[in-house]
Amino acid sequence: MAGNISYHTFMFELQIAKFDVHPNAIYPIFFTGALIYMFSVFCNGTIMALIITQRRLHKPMFYIMFSLPLTDLMGITCALPRVLVDIVTQTNIVYYPTCVLQGFLLHMYGGAILFLLAAMSIDRYVAICYPLRYNAIMTPRRLCGILVSAWGLDLTLILVLFSLQARMEKCKSFIVNVLCDNLSLLLLSCGGDFTVNNIYGLTMTAFMQIISVSIQLFSYTHILITCLKHTHADSKSKAVNTCMGQIVTFLLFEIVGTIAILSYRFPSVSPNVQKVCFMMVFTVLPVINPIIYGMKTKDIRLAFFLVLRKNTSRSR
Repeated sequence: MAGNISYHTFMFELQIAKFDVHPNAIYPIFFTGALIYMFSVFCNGTIMALIITQRRLHKPMFYIMFSLPLTDLMGITCALPRVLVDIVTQTNIVYYPTCVLQGFLLHMYGGAILFLLAAMSIDRYVAICYPLRYNAIMTPRRLCGILVSAWGLDLTLILVLFSLQARMEKCKSFIVNVLCDNLSLLLLSCGGDFTVNNIYGLTMTAFMQIISVSIQLFSYTHILITCLKHTHADSKSKAVNTCMGQIVTFLLFEIVGTIAILSYRFPSVSPNVQKVCFMMVFTVLPVINPIIYGMKTKDIRLAFFLVLRKNTSRSR
């Protein structure tokens, strides 16, 4: 698009990159993606509903855990439906405000995962290392402080990131990715000095990683030491099982994110593969997380079967 885009119009259209899909594969891909999305919504929604409705799950651990499926739903909802619709309609047009909102929420998703996993590791550290003082330490006030800190810090960092991007004058209309993100929006700019944006983006990413990894490393190291001190096999098994889901989630997030980043660093990787790797960041965890927590968390598993049993007995 020639010339500068006026912010007074605000509702200008952007053309977004698309997958190169064979016509015969359009609907199979659409229905497969729709099934993946519905599975994620059902599983994450079920966990959230169980935490809300089942009294046995009204504990600090599950109040923190509630934010994880909420975050997963935010991530996959912002990423997958739009791409599936674009594949079928072949329109690939998005309005600027919608693009900014999608990018903002996707970045919020990434930061929230890191901070929430750190918050969950703190809860497990207190529960396993100081079991007798758990209720005294994890008071409602402290629990609220942990959740507000996780979400508040994430919101503040992403707001600053997008504020720095928004100040740049726009004169292009093509989004280089299948999803809107901060970098794609920044590349719409007419030019100028991106040094501040680049420095802040790298610093913010490093800060998020350092905070999350440091807290989790501290928590799980002390949990491991506590487990080694216990001679009772059941105590060790319970401690390992209660932490395993969070560790697996963190490793999956880091692996998928690394694959997505590396895919853009090698010219030999096809654009379609790069886009799939980028989509995986927002779709893999929302599908796998509820399975991990549904299977690994005993209280959630028992609550689910209890509700299922009650509903089955009522229908007879």
